[in-house]
Amino acid sequence: MKLIGFTHLLVLFFTLGSLGLAQSKPVAPDKEKADFVVEEGAIVRGDQTARKLALVFTGDEFGDGADTIIKVLKQHRVKASFFFTGRFYRNPDFKSSVQRLKRDGHYLGAHSDQHLLYCDWTRRDQLLVSREQFEEDLNKNYAAMGAFGITKNEARYFLPPFEWYNRSISNWTEEMNLRLINFTPGTRSNADYTTPDLKGYASSEAIMQRIREYEARDPAGLNGFIFLMHIGVAPARTDKFYNRLDDLIGWLRVRKYQLVRIDRLLGQKSEVRGQKSEVRRQKSEVRSQYSEVRIQTSNL
Repeated sequence: MKLIGFTHLLVLFFTLGSLGLAQSKPVAPDKEKADFVVEEGAIVRGDQTARKLALVFTGDEFGDGADTIIKVLKQHRVKASFFFTGRFYRNPDFKSSVQRLKRDGHYLGAHSDQHLLYCDWTRRDQLLVSREQFEEDLNKNYAAMGAFGITKNEARYFLPPFEWYNRSISNWTEEMNLRLINFTPGTRSNADYTTPDLKGYASSEAIMQRIREYEARDPAGLNGFIFLMHIGVAPARTDKFYNRLDDLIGWLRVRKYQLVRIDRLLGQKSEVRGQKSEVRRQKSEVRSQYSEVRIQTSNL
């Protein structure tokens, strides 16, 4: 019995050592710090040295643009990224659209379950949800995605509801082994949901013009951009920006931009983070086993 206990200790000792060595191996500097734009802990723009960008669509209540968006993306052979709430995933009216997006190879991610407002609009550091509420809501979102065969492991990018969050939300997201992202500001592509009665209303042509102007003004153009649009908008907005998607993609292609999924735009950094988290988890398990065996052998 003593021999078996000693052997077990040796195995655990060397396992700990190998895990420690694996984590301490020299790695390239985290490019996210140099090339990515981060705001309140969320990535809002990718590598500005590469002529790549991601088209991102969110959805909660409306999905009227799904057919048009899917058709245009297929015609241009473009892969985009879609972040839906749990309510959207569970809505039977949107089931076929989600299935088609998945079949066509687009990225499908989380946007919260109930589209909660996490923090105050004017006092950003003031939370409106507890950590327990945040985690429960987000887990329900992933459960709804699971019905379509989408696992959390393949959809680790999370885009917050209302595109509004703070440092606490970013930290909680990372502690769930996920990565918070948001749209790149400047083009107002995210204003495609606005209706004429709103103060901040932006017509589709105004959005297109703003995109062209930003591209000409920024030395990096639209490199690394995360373009956020909506898969559906309220009926009160008859000027649907998704009807200009064909024009937008055509213009971007003429400008020599490569349109990629969000995980292709930002992928390597989250992979590294996920691997580190897994190593930490494994080391914790091994330490626990080591302590248990040490207690057992000390009683022999």
